[in-house]
Amino acid sequence: MSTAHDDLDNEHTILPSWERNAYAWTHSVRDGHIESRRMVTDGAIIDVILDGEPRFVLDLGCGEGWLVRALAARRVRALGVDAVSDLVAQARAAGGDFRLASYEDIIAGRLSLRADTVACNFALLGKDSVERLMPAVASLLEAGGRFVIQTVHPLVAGGDHPYSDGWRQENWTGFGAAFPSPAPWYFRTLASWVALFTRSGWHLCEMREPLHPGTGRPASVIFVLRRR
Repeated sequence: MSTAHDDLDNEHTILPSWERNAYAWTHSVRDGHIESRRMVTDGAIIDVILDGEPRFVLDLGCGEGWLVRALAARRVRALGVDAVSDLVAQARAAGGDFRLASYEDIIAGRLSLRADTVACNFALLGKDSVERLMPAVASLLEAGGRFVIQTVHPLVAGGDHPYSDGWRQENWTGFGAAFPSPAPWYFRTLASWVALFTRSGWHLCEMREPLHPGTGRPASVIFVLRRR
């Protein structure tokens, strides 16, 4: 079980780590080195978003911007925001609409726009930061809008650890590029995710578990939420 000191240390490490890893991450995504994304999860998040027939999608934690470009290719207007300046620069260089903004900016109400769909694709990494972000996302959605989250599936991502909430370390095994810095992320059980949605004012409308065609195991879990 993590302590308050652990939580603070790990939260403060997430963004600097991603700043150091921005170049490697961009090349891993664009060169197709991450098998689960290539075979399953990229298509899965696109399918869920398109099922809602969106007019305007806000991609929170957009990284190097692939999802915004994929939606634009399907004639869906999309905007990506990220707190890592190098990732935003990479995204803009490849084309599309991107802004530099952190979750703290969103929590403070400094991102003044509304979309009919907000997406977080493997971008909810912290503990306290995510818990504070969740209710704030409602201010970015039009009435009746959807909040779509794709994240690691606890069944697979748990590894050899006990099935309980806690901080984990991403060492980038199998990501194909030389990542200079490990990155902390906060593991949640399925029950913890659902409890977080409930206390943040969200109704879980749908949950999908995209399966890897080779292993038959979940490659991710996708939650579709609406405001209660």
